[in-house]
Amino acid sequence: MFDYIRKENKIHFTSLGCARNLVDTEVMMGMVLQAGYEISPDLEEADFLVINTCGFLEESRKESSAAISEVLEKKQSHAKVVVVGCMVQKYGQEIRSLFPKVHYFLGSGDMEEILKVIQSNEPKAHISDAKSYLQVGEVPRFISTPKHYAYLKIAEGCAKRCSFCIIPSIKGKLKSKEEFQVIKEFHALLDQGVFEIIFIAQDLGDYGKERKEQEGLEKLIREILKIDRPFWLRLLYLYPDEITPSLIQLIKSDRRICPYLDMPIQHINDEVLRKMRRKTNGEAIIQTIQTLRKEIPEIVIRTSLMVGFPGETDGQFEELYDFVKKIKLDNVGIFKFSLEKEAHASTLPNQIAEQVKQERFNHLMNLQLEVARKNWKKYRGRQLEVLVEGIHPDSPYLMRGRFYGQCPDIDGQVIINDGRLVSDFGKIYQVEITDSMDYDLIGRVVKSLVEQKNRLALV
Repeated sequence: MFDYIRKENKIHFTSLGCARNLVDTEVMMGMVLQAGYEISPDLEEADFLVINTCGFLEESRKESSAAISEVLEKKQSHAKVVVVGCMVQKYGQEIRSLFPKVHYFLGSGDMEEILKVIQSNEPKAHISDAKSYLQVGEVPRFISTPKHYAYLKIAEGCAKRCSFCIIPSIKGKLKSKEEFQVIKEFHALLDQGVFEIIFIAQDLGDYGKERKEQEGLEKLIREILKIDRPFWLRLLYLYPDEITPSLIQLIKSDRRICPYLDMPIQHINDEVLRKMRRKTNGEAIIQTIQTLRKEIPEIVIRTSLMVGFPGETDGQFEELYDFVKKIKLDNVGIFKFSLEKEAHASTLPNQIAEQVKQERFNHLMNLQLEVARKNWKKYRGRQLEVLVEGIHPDSPYLMRGRFYGQCPDIDGQVIINDGRLVSDFGKIYQVEITDSMDYDLIGRVVKSLVEQKNRLALV
């Protein structure tokens, strides 16, 4: 496969943070493989150790620091450590002072420098002005997810200025990948056997807007739908004010688009939303959800909510609590407000005590668990097309999979207790749902759809 094999050629990768980071890591993996290096799953055997960090929140920075410390402690004496990504880009001086034994540092926009860095004999840092990375052209990429699904990053950076968020200062301005490049990568993933392709960006709805494109995301999706092959297309991160009637009709138009949306809401109270600098209000959010459910009855909606935003009163929290109780969203990620010094929200008065944040977090989490338990019961007795992924980690007698309403890594799964008809993993099977358990469904395979070549119907 390679022209030569190096004596010190094993590289271990650690990717932290979001799926966009994972795509960047996969590009670095592709580059080193093409150059003759070997990827090692064992950090104690590796000659080079690359850590792609996340610097979004204090908690994520702590996780990144802990990962660096672990690698420095467990590595071989001759092994070299390379730290890359958001935390390096934003907190370069601090991280270099904190970890003087790290050999090399790379900024979050400098992924293609990975070969130069690991081949260098002198410790160094390369941190350019590029705050984010978008793969273009013929840059190789090694897909590290299971073979049947992959992420496709269509944009980086953010055009919004939410008062609690520092992503624009970390990742820079919105930068969208050219349409032809997205389509090219989409074809390449299908050719590799990927079935589920997940569009990711900080904000899908803003795709192409820095180029003054109108309805850029819809235009891109329409081009993707011209591909006459079976697949699942999943859309991650669409803000409620960007879910237009025409986009809803587009999702309805083709069953290959998963009727699933990750729609960050953050709050429902108008005053809190205003302070967050969100471009919507509670009434509009509820109307969007109702329209989605009317037009696409099978839609599964995930959202993220924040408790403890500065000045959030008991009454405003109760409004959020009542919203969750009444609207009954399928999946909800709940976060406590994190005070980021560079975010505008850090300057707001009436910061909420950590104890109060935790109490509100626990209260809302308990409610959402009750809601989810009731929601998922509605699938009992139905037959769903399930992407069967493998043996369940808890038992060799069980299998696991996902239907269109479950995104990998963040949602529940379908636990299969009778998989006798399964002949291959990473394929679609018809599963009868017999029970549910918290966020998971339980069922048995009743039909193989492996040979199906037409567009897959979502039951």
